Amino acid sequence: MTWVFVIVLALIAFALVVFVFKAPKGGREAVAAALVLGIAGYAAQGSPAQPGAPKDAEQGRSGEMGEFFAQARATFSESGIPPSDRWVVIADGLARHGEYADAAEVLRGTVENEPAEPSNDPDIRAYRSDAWLSLGNALVAHAEGQLTPAAAYAYRRAERSDPTAAGPPFFMGLALAQSGQLSEGRAIWAKLLARAPKDARWRPVLEQQIGRLDAFIATQGGAPAAPGQ
Repeated sequence: MTWVFVIVLALIAFALVVFVFKAPKGGREAVAAALVLGIAGYAAQGSPAQPGAPKDAEQGRSGEMGEFFAQARATFSESGIPPSDRWVVIADGLARHGEYADAAEVLRGTVENEPAEPSNDPDIRAYRSDAWLSLGNALVAHAEGQLTPAAAYAYRRAERSDPTAAGPPFFMGLALAQSGQLSEGRAIWAKLLARAPKDARWRPVLEQQIGRLDAFIATQGGAPAAPGQ
């Protein structure tokens, strides 16, 4: 009886995503795969007859990077308003559970048909940039913090979609630094700080991160570049 309940729930969830939320073609396969993997995982490890037990403290940490990326993206958003696009919201939810590959697949289905030329509408620019930025973050998280060519491309598309956005250069610099390219990452952050409005709410965060990076570079025997270089 438990298996019937599990399968029915999975079918209902898939129907909601496809017919109610109208998932794009690229996102349907990702959702279906996630549901199948969930059922397979339950088949391998599920024990409905066993009583509940507290989970180990080390469990449930795989989504920490996804949570960080979502919060930091909101911090560096000009509006500070959570993303309105439902696919970005769904991808954020997947990333918060450590399902970075599925999050990237959902976002790929969102951006794959986007025109190459930037829009004149600021709302559309912000939406496209946020989708590409989320894709870049999901790819970096999937690569355990490393900047892959696909993630770098997503960050460049995010910046091209909205050249005024602070998120793309911040996360590009962060990914470079995490990949060991400390000077390159700091240079991007320095350029972002140089053009940051004095009253930008993310400016103190960026200044703090540059200070931390400078301190780390100093421990490695390197000299940080002067602002603007």
